[in-house]
Amino acid sequence: MSDSPQIIVLFSGGLDSLLTAKLLERQGLRVRCLHFYSPFFGGEALAAHWSKVHGLDVVSRDVGPQFAAMLRQRPEHGFGKVLNPCVDCKILLLREARAYMESVGAQALATGEVLGQRPMSQRRDTLNVILRDAGVSNFLLRPLCAHHLQPTPVEESGLVDRSRLLGIWGRGRTEQLALAKEYGITEIPTPGGGCRLTERENARRYWLVLTRLPQPTAGDFTLANLGRQFWHSEGQSHYWLCVGRNSADNDLLAAAAGPDDLVLRMRDMPGPLALARNGALWPEDVLGTACQMAASYAPKAVATGGPVFVRARRGEEFKDILVPTQRCEALWNEPAWDEIKGVIRAEARERQAVQDAARAAAREARYEAERLEAGLHADDGPQA
Repeated sequence: MSDSPQIIVLFSGGLDSLLTAKLLERQGLRVRCLHFYSPFFGGEALAAHWSKVHGLDVVSRDVGPQFAAMLRQRPEHGFGKVLNPCVDCKILLLREARAYMESVGAQALATGEVLGQRPMSQRRDTLNVILRDAGVSNFLLRPLCAHHLQPTPVEESGLVDRSRLLGIWGRGRTEQLALAKEYGITEIPTPGGGCRLTERENARRYWLVLTRLPQPTAGDFTLANLGRQFWHSEGQSHYWLCVGRNSADNDLLAAAAGPDDLVLRMRDMPGPLALARNGALWPEDVLGTACQMAASYAPKAVATGGPVFVRARRGEEFKDILVPTQRCEALWNEPAWDEIKGVIRAEARERQAVQDAARAAAREARYEAERLEAGLHADDGPQA
């Protein structure tokens, strides 16, 4: 690993960020790739693979807590078609990247953004908003589409040669694939952003976590990626149950159990592991139906036709609960995307109305201040 990188490349692992790193390395720059991961994208373990396959200096950083905080507060620039806060995501990652850049003494940042490639976050006006709000105007370079943009301070400083940067534009990948061939890249990343927030099935899970937990964390959003997801609501109280689909899910759910969670398993026969989030605090009747729901996914339990025991464990403490095996979908369910979508859009409209009212009030205040100032100046004029 280089001790003193000159430029930090935000590295998603996609083809554009890979080409960006290689393009800058060809200019003789010391490049370090910075990979961010969260419950919604990326992965800590990927860095070693990319370093080996592509010969790059790659480091990973977890931005899950920062991303969860941004979602709790709601993204300033709103969501895309699903639950993707693309503009605020780029701003958040660039702020984190700038802090990292300064901590290692690098001189600039670079991204694989291509003008016109994505409708929400890679329009010219949006690229400028990201540049401004992230506070990276003096440090950021977009090498793949640089010839469609104004020269940056990074180019004007002489750190990079603008004539050796590119002018790629639009959604196609023809130029990128040709460049990959030229660079000898044989493992071509598949197209797509790789962000779970753009996928409806994932987004509906995240929205329930975001709106039904008082202070959802990155760990909660990670849990939403696992197994079957069910919710039960009584008034303002919401109960969350996750049921494993396979042994991998079961292992991950068991590892995710927190101090107030209950792990549910069949007592006398094989079956899925289920996790009752904060289940130790649940009413007995709610816990009973959760155990029933978990048992209904155990084929041997269902085959008995009668009640079975489910063991609810918290650390070393446990209790056995006798339940029927009929699935209670009327109590435990997950709303469809179309229902969730309507709620998200309604909240967005309400938030937009509040923002519009605030801007209108600010304009009115400025107008009133200017009018008063003009009146005072008029009073200071010559007297008859």
